[in-house]
Amino acid sequence: MTHPRRRLVIVVRADPVICGHSGEARNLAEVALTRGFDDVRLLTWPIPTLQAAGLPLKPLDRLLPYSAGITVERPEPVGDYRVPDGRHQAGLTGRLVELLAEPLRTTCLSMYLAPHTAVVVDAVAAARAAGFAPDVHTIAKAVGSDVTNVIRSCLREGRFGAATVLFTTFLANDEVVAVSEYTREEIVASAEQVDAHCGTTFAEQCRRRVTVSYPPIDSAAFLDPDPAQVDAALARRGLERDGYILFLSRVTRAKGIHDLLAAFGRMRCRSRVKLAVVGTGPALEQVRAAAEGDDRVVLFTDVDDQEKPLLMRGCAAYVLPTKPEPEFVETFGIALAEKMLSGGGPIVTTTTGGTLEAVGDTAVVIEPGDVAGLVAAVDRVVLDMPAAERQDLELRARARAMSFDRVAVFDSLFPQGTPVVASH
Repeated sequence: MTHPRRRLVIVVRADPVICGHSGEARNLAEVALTRGFDDVRLLTWPIPTLQAAGLPLKPLDRLLPYSAGITVERPEPVGDYRVPDGRHQAGLTGRLVELLAEPLRTTCLSMYLAPHTAVVVDAVAAARAAGFAPDVHTIAKAVGSDVTNVIRSCLREGRFGAATVLFTTFLANDEVVAVSEYTREEIVASAEQVDAHCGTTFAEQCRRRVTVSYPPIDSAAFLDPDPAQVDAALARRGLERDGYILFLSRVTRAKGIHDLLAAFGRMRCRSRVKLAVVGTGPALEQVRAAAEGDDRVVLFTDVDDQEKPLLMRGCAAYVLPTKPEPEFVETFGIALAEKMLSGGGPIVTTTTGGTLEAVGDTAVVIEPGDVAGLVAAVDRVVLDMPAAERQDLELRARARAMSFDRVAVFDSLFPQGTPVVASH
């Protein structure tokens, strides 16, 4: 029996959750197998727990398998009904302690600060206190929504104690990373508010230590989809090439779906194209009700990862009119980069958060919440944009998105030959 020599543990909300960092974790795990890690584990939540949380989930019967060498662990909760919360976190932390007790060089990456980074920090502290002396290097990645949701909510509600816990937990790691420059700036700005109230020094530490690592994307899954597969997928959905505007994202107000529905009713191009809303989320039933009776709007909630690039390639335009909301701000826009790789019609998006870090100058960009501007932008893209301009946008978008390929991102986040330095 061959014993592993180098382990990567990623603590994350993994598949089947529909969110950017589940895809990030998958892509980093796959590349790790080619970079000297011979034991790769995703430490995540039991599926019934994810379902009970109301998170948008992919169809369970069509999840893409992981490569051999990647183990997905879903520890059961610890304790019974008398521990109303924290049982699952205790299960994750306990399992990670067991892994750290093994004499194996380990890197732990946590994505989403609450509670995944707490799991790593607590497990490392417990393993050291128990005398296991783990050979471990920890990386905490703020994926965006943990800042725009969790930390911001602490600040809005004046819960500075909770914010202090989040920052001390984040900064307790050997490396601290943000998913975009926008997210890094939000971390520092939030830390400044906590410092002003509590007399702490989080902002200076964040300015000095936080680096940026963009989301890793499996570019091969999106580049050059088979034209026959594109046509077959569209036929199954009752769509035609360049015959629909595509919204493919979580169906939630912050993604701009309500603005898009309002705008589509006023677009000149609606006589030529349908609006295909692809995804699921908390606003799905509102959208379904709003679209009832409009045969130009179609909803698909069962699109899997293999069909996604096919629908992206065939659309006349991909529209993500995301806008800032109290509970969420688009901190990068992974779906934008995936669309840039897939080709097809131009992207129309907004200046919200970190979207420009994704699209650069390769998309048609409007201000968030500008419904009239959205109408004009989509009509221009579908009806008036010359073929040469469309092709130029497509080619430049693809070239830009290749910088987010998972291999390049992995090698930047995990430089080869970097020694493991234990945090104290």
